[in-house]
Amino acid sequence: MNIVVLLKQTPDTESVIRIAGDKRSIVTDDLKWIINPYDEFAVEAALRLKEKYGGTVTIVSLGPQRVVESIRTALAMGADKGVLIDDEVFEGSDSLGVAKALAAVVREINPDIVLCGSRAVDYDLGQRGPMVAEILNWPHLGLAVSLESDGAKVTIERPIEGGKVTLEVDLPALVTMGGSHAVWNPRYASLPGIMKAKKKPLDVKKLADLGLDASEVSGDAARIRITSLEPPPERAAGRIIDGGLDTAGKAKELVRALHEEAKVI
Repeated sequence: MNIVVLLKQTPDTESVIRIAGDKRSIVTDDLKWIINPYDEFAVEAALRLKEKYGGTVTIVSLGPQRVVESIRTALAMGADKGVLIDDEVFEGSDSLGVAKALAAVVREINPDIVLCGSRAVDYDLGQRGPMVAEILNWPHLGLAVSLESDGAKVTIERPIEGGKVTLEVDLPALVTMGGSHAVWNPRYASLPGIMKAKKKPLDVKKLADLGLDASEVSGDAARIRITSLEPPPERAAGRIIDGGLDTAGKAKELVRALHEEAKVI
């Protein structure tokens, strides 16, 4: 199978996020960057398909040169080659502009299936996969917690309230991965894998290589713009009801506080 994984690099989930002086971006100088965890699930799912049916796994990403590190990590896990779209014209581009660029690379590779995370842990928009599928005019199966394919069809399970639903479509198709580490348990990159990854092909593409016009994908073309960022309000201090009251008195005072002060009952 010819498999493509769309990968996004995000700040480490344990990073302390600080808002930059422009109030529209975050301070990135001291951030640690990782593969978006949901895209890491997609890498693992792709490698399982490759192990079962053979084929090639290509990692496709968009971003600055620091994204090479995340692509190399996926290559060390077992992917075969990578493609990075790195062009300043995408600075400020929205999800649609990014999706158009990713779709252009996917068309060139012409895979049987495209996998990516159902969401990213930074802006949590959940738009990239469905948009790429729409641009390609491919079916999109979302939130997969299992994935099987015979080379002609792909079958997934996705959770619904109280159970799971099974979905199946003909290939080519795009699948977004849901679940958790307990479901996909992405493998670690081995030392031999890390050494091999240094020699695996990684192409860097510019806007001119994609057959797109800057007016379609640049920041000026963005239909969604971040106007401001602000931290969540500080949580109020907790309150302990004691005051020497017995259990019944504490319960009565708690009910009064919830009713008259918090106004939640």
